[in-house]
Amino acid sequence: MNRLFRWVGAGALLGSAILPAAAAQADNAQGHDQGNRSSAIKHVLLISVDGLHEQDVARCIGANTCPNLALLAKSGVTYTNAYTPGLSDSFPGLAALVTGGSPKTAGLFYDVSYDRTLYAPADTGCTGKQGWNVVFDETTGIDAQGGGALIHLDGGGAFNPDAIPRAKVGSKCVPVFPHDYIKTNTIFEVVKQHMRDSRTAWADKHAWGYDWLNGPSGRGVDDLSRTEINSINPATGKDYTDAYQNTEIFDNFHVNSIINEIDGKNSTGTRNAPVPTLFGANFQTLSVAQKATVATGGGYLDASFTPGPQVTAAIAYVDDALGKMVAELKARNLASSTMMIVTAKHGQSPTDHTKLVKNGDTLTALLEANNYLDPDGNFGQNNNAKALNDGTGLVGTGLVQTDDVGLIWLRDQSQVQAAVATLKANLSCNAPGICADGPQAYILSGPRLASMFGDPSNGRTPDIIVQPNPGVIYTTSQKKDEEHGGNAPDDSHLGLVVSFPDGHFHGERIGRRVTTTQVAPTILRALGLNPNELHSVKVEGTPVLPGLDANN
Repeated sequence: MNRLFRWVGAGALLGSAILPAAAAQADNAQGHDQGNRSSAIKHVLLISVDGLHEQDVARCIGANTCPNLALLAKSGVTYTNAYTPGLSDSFPGLAALVTGGSPKTAGLFYDVSYDRTLYAPADTGCTGKQGWNVVFDETTGIDAQGGGALIHLDGGGAFNPDAIPRAKVGSKCVPVFPHDYIKTNTIFEVVKQHMRDSRTAWADKHAWGYDWLNGPSGRGVDDLSRTEINSINPATGKDYTDAYQNTEIFDNFHVNSIINEIDGKNSTGTRNAPVPTLFGANFQTLSVAQKATVATGGGYLDASFTPGPQVTAAIAYVDDALGKMVAELKARNLASSTMMIVTAKHGQSPTDHTKLVKNGDTLTALLEANNYLDPDGNFGQNNNAKALNDGTGLVGTGLVQTDDVGLIWLRDQSQVQAAVATLKANLSCNAPGICADGPQAYILSGPRLASMFGDPSNGRTPDIIVQPNPGVIYTTSQKKDEEHGGNAPDDSHLGLVVSFPDGHFHGERIGRRVTTTQVAPTILRALGLNPNELHSVKVEGTPVLPGLDANN
C-alpha cells in the first residue's frame, strides 16, 4: 500500500489528495505497524512562531519581506482562517498542535493553573488539604529551587522538586510531573509507538515546564532540548526576553538544534542520531517584539497590522531562520521527503494600540473585594515566601490567572452563581469594572463552560472564564503593550502554512475556518498513521485539515 499524497488541480481549491484512509484505519484495527510501509513523506518539521498572525503572513508575502516563507507557501497550502481552540496561552496553543485537542481533553489551560485534586509537593503522604496552584514555567527547573537564580541554559539539569505537586493514585501518593499533568497523548508518542525505528525531537522556551510534550508515557520525545528562555544570558546579565535582539540569540539555539538534527546528530550536535521522523521548535523573537511598547518601536503601527520596527526585524529574522532550515534539508537531500508546517501557538493582542486598555488587574481586585478570594493576592503560590514554586504556596485557595483573559478557580465552588452576578454587575471599564461590556466580551460558566472546556467539578477546568473587550490587558505594566492567552481576535487568528515536498503543487489558499487542533491529525495522516490514535482526536472528532484528502 502506497500512502503517497497525489495532488491534482481543482480550480480555486486545493486538489484532492488520494489517501487510503480507510485502508490505514483497517491496518490499525488489525494491530498492524504502519511504520515499515513506504510513504513520500518520511519527515515532518513543525515550526511554531509565537505571535504569528495570519495577517503577518499575508503582509510579508505580499511585500516580499519573507521570501523563504513565501516559497514554502508556494509549494503548499496557506490556511487564511485558522484559529486556536478557545484559549491562546502557550500551553493550550501548543497542545492543540500536538494532541489535536482543546483544553477540554488535553487539560492544559495555562502554564500557571489550578487543580483541585492535587496535593502540595511537600505533602508526600497526600494527607493534607487538596487544591494546588500548578506552575510549570521557568521555575520548574531546579535552578529556581528556593528562589534561586536561573543561571543555566538547561534550567539546572533537573526538575525543581518543589514545583512538582502530588496526587493520590490508589493507595500511593505520587509526584505529578508535567508529562503526568497532560490528560491525553501526543503525536510524538503515536509516532514512537507505531513507526519502527522512528525518532522525535522538539525545542521550546522552558527547559522543564515543557516536559508535558512527552505525553503520559513520559517518553514521547527522544530529544527534548532543555533550553530556558528566562535563564541569564552571560553576555548581558539579563534573561533572553529583555529585548528582541537577545531573544534572537535564544531562538538561534533552536535553529542550531534543527540543523544538527537534519545533519544526523542530536540537538546539541554532540553525537550521531537518526534524522527525526517528527521534529520541530518554537520561536519567541516575534512575540517579544510584539509585546514591546510602541514608544520603543514595538508592536504594530495601525489596525492593518503594519509592523513597527521591532516586528519588522523579528519577521525578517524568523524568515531567515526558515531559509537556513530549508537549505539544510536540501543539502542533505531531505527536502523531497519532508513536510514542513509553519504556524503559531497563539497570536498577540491588541495589534491596534488605540484599543489598548491597561487599568490594572481589576478582575482579581473585584473578586477579592467581594470575598470570593482572599484579599491582597493571598491565594495559591502568590503568597509564598520567596518565589513561585519554592514549595510554600497555600493549598485549597483557588486561583485567578489573568493576562488578556481571566481564568477563575473559586475558593468555594458553591459561589459560582454569586460571583458571576457580581462580574455581570461590573462590566464597564469604570472602577471597579472589568471592562467586559463590548460585543466581543463574554463571561462563561455553568453548562456552556462545561461543554466547551470540561466540567469544573472534576477539578481542573476553571469555574469561570472572563473574556474582556479586545485590547484589554489586566495589568499596569509599562513594559508591554500586547499579551495573549484569551480568545480575542488578535490572540486566536493565526498563520498556518503547510508545505509539501511535491512538485505538482503551486500554492493554494483555503479560506474555510479551521482550528490549530487539525494540525496534529494532519501530521499523522501524512506519515501514514491513523489520526484516531490520538485520544483527543478520537474524543473531539478532530478532522485533518481540509483540501488534503479526497474525503474532506
